[in-house]
Amino acid sequence: MEFLIPFVLIVLFISIRQVNQYQRGVMLTFGKFTGVKGPGWRLVFPVIQSMKKVDIRTKAVDVPDQEAITKDNVSCKINAVIYYRVKDAAKAILEVESFWFAVSQLAQTTMRNVVGQLNLDELLSQRDQASSRIKEIIEKDAISWGLEILNVELKDIQLPEDMKRTIAKQAEAEREKRAVIINSEGEVAAAENLKHAATILSSSPGALHLRTLNTVNDVSSDASNTIVFALPIEVLRALERMGEKK
Repeated sequence: MEFLIPFVLIVLFISIRQVNQYQRGVMLTFGKFTGVKGPGWRLVFPVIQSMKKVDIRTKAVDVPDQEAITKDNVSCKINAVIYYRVKDAAKAILEVESFWFAVSQLAQTTMRNVVGQLNLDELLSQRDQASSRIKEIIEKDAISWGLEILNVELKDIQLPEDMKRTIAKQAEAEREKRAVIINSEGEVAAAENLKHAATILSSSPGALHLRTLNTVNDVSSDASNTIVFALPIEVLRALERMGEKK
């Protein structure tokens, strides 16, 4: 009897398992699932019981570079980061062998499939939509594994060097096109303003002469300028008539 008490104490001591606040313990008794244990000290009797701890904190899976071909047959490399957490610890242990490895492999195949459904322009300009599509597809399987996919972010899209040069030329041509359009719009606006000004000057007697004198005054501010002033034809005719009378 005196040997039994120490034996029981030793068994109890080696049976204590600590489950931290950020963990859940999946309990198996005789190989059968018997529950999920929360944070604290738990008794797990050797031989007949076992407990697997599952971290329920948010995790980030770095998906390595994947070779993919877009819908318009452009080869590229993409990588991403997946943020997820364990929502059901029992499913994460019982339904899949290594849930973190399964998520990584599923993300790689999903990324290649989604990229194959998009043109290069769509992939570059609608990166958020591509990420959302990848997240939706991964979630379908992840839910059955007890996982919650929080977010998927495409980190980088690498293109071949010749494709980069082509895109740069296209962007330069687009900028030149916009510059020509803006310049032509400015010329049209200037022509409209000149037309409006000419209409006002022609409809007001003496306005054109005043404008001419104003221009002469501006030019004559520099002593080095030589001004050739054209007299109106009416003035010349008046001078001719005056010479005939003499």
